[in-house]
Amino acid sequence: MLEIALALIVFLFPLAYSPGPGNMVFAANGARFGLRATLPANVGYHIATWVVTAGIGLGFVAALDMAPRLFAVLKIAGALYVLWLAFGLIRAGTLTSAPAPRPASFADGAVLLILNPKAYVIIALMFTQFLDPADPLPVIVLITTVFTLNNLLAFLTWTVVGDRLARRFRGPASARILNLTFGAILAGVAIWMLLA
Repeated sequence: MLEIALALIVFLFPLAYSPGPGNMVFAANGARFGLRATLPANVGYHIATWVVTAGIGLGFVAALDMAPRLFAVLKIAGALYVLWLAFGLIRAGTLTSAPAPRPASFADGAVLLILNPKAYVIIALMFTQFLDPADPLPVIVLITTVFTLNNLLAFLTWTVVGDRLARRFRGPASARILNLTFGAILAGVAIWMLLA
């Protein structure tokens, strides 16, 4: 089991720490609201990660195979959700009548995972590489837990990076530039999700 866990961490490292939809959302929220305010969304995302990963390990992939359009729907819905988050950042502070921006919530974090088809691909790939068919249940729990904890560390890292960047951009004009930058990055990620 230790060998599987170590191999899984090596496999996941570049996937978890490279810029992707989840990492960019948490970096942007960290920049805008700070680390502490992003914790509910982080918890929501990672509880959803554990549940979805375990579900895939227990056979959700077969359900996606039976309903291939479900993947396409998730892909489009996920991209649109990330785009919606991007526009929220881009608009932050531009309209005086606009509601005050709020940090992503527990539900936002869970929805972000559920509508992230990249996560489903990585999860399915993990199980094809590391699942032991002779004794699947303990390995499913191990893979699910290692994957979730590894993602949690990656997202916390990206959140802290965003938070640190924001501390360097304290003034209103600088904060506006940071919001526009992260909003544009998220919009780019959403477009990439639609085209990938």
